[in-house]
Amino acid sequence: MPKRRITIVEAPSSLGLATDGVEMLPERLRALGLAEQIDADRSIRLQAPVKSGVLDPRTRVLNAPEIAAWSPQLANAVASVIDDGGFPLVLGGDCTILLGSMLALRRRGRYGLLFIDGNADFFQPEAEPKGEGASMDLAFVTGYGPSLVADLEGLRPLVRPADAVAFGFRDHEDQRESGSQPLPAELPAFDIHRVRHLGAERAARMAVDYLTRPDLDGFFVHLDADALDDAVMPAVDFRVPGGLSVDELGAALGAALASDSVAGMEVTIYNPELDSEGTAGQLLTDILSKAFAVIS
Repeated sequence: MPKRRITIVEAPSSLGLATDGVEMLPERLRALGLAEQIDADRSIRLQAPVKSGVLDPRTRVLNAPEIAAWSPQLANAVASVIDDGGFPLVLGGDCTILLGSMLALRRRGRYGLLFIDGNADFFQPEAEPKGEGASMDLAFVTGYGPSLVADLEGLRPLVRPADAVAFGFRDHEDQRESGSQPLPAELPAFDIHRVRHLGAERAARMAVDYLTRPDLDGFFVHLDADALDDAVMPAVDFRVPGGLSVDELGAALGAALASDSVAGMEVTIYNPELDSEGTAGQLLTDILSKAFAVIS
């Protein structure tokens, strides 16, 4: 495929978590040389939002007003990259940055979502123990949840459930114990067991083929670092044993980024504060550099 002009959008938000640290992801990956390795043409950095740390009584979502106010700012930054003919690589931050990324695309048309994450992130507010939006982001962007965060700019849903694919999640036990709502039947799900049964390359091709239908204007890739095997990516706040191997994740990213229809990508949840040796950050940088070789 032709070379794409990659622009990094630094989105240092931890509004979706009760803890801090993930907002340092962009700075750490920059220090590890990611921009140079993927030949990014420039970087845009948003100011980190201020967290109130308050569980919003109307929505039962932590920092809900701040998420609702900051997401359009991120959407504007992502939109500016696309308008300029670039490929946005958004570096979070926690998973609620997905709202801003998908809002940018929803303003433009109908886009799909390849959601690569160790967790399904489909909790409803009353079931999420801390009210953390980072456990509810896939629900919010597909229109499930309180209007303040699930109906941004009156564009609910930002992505139709049937236009999203959940890939690699393995948090079945946590979902059962906490009472998470299930994924919608119309949302294709490739949990870790299905990925392994099919083989990562075949599963990834099936997911990408589904998202390159003629009725979609393109698709976006969400990557949560906790999709990786916990043995090699322990620098995440919510750890679940197992996960995709480096090669399995590489196959998924390779299939997605090789598509002419991919409109952008985001990376979330890696926490430099939990990576004192820097090995997890280096691994993530290496994976991204290799994956982006197909477009850079």
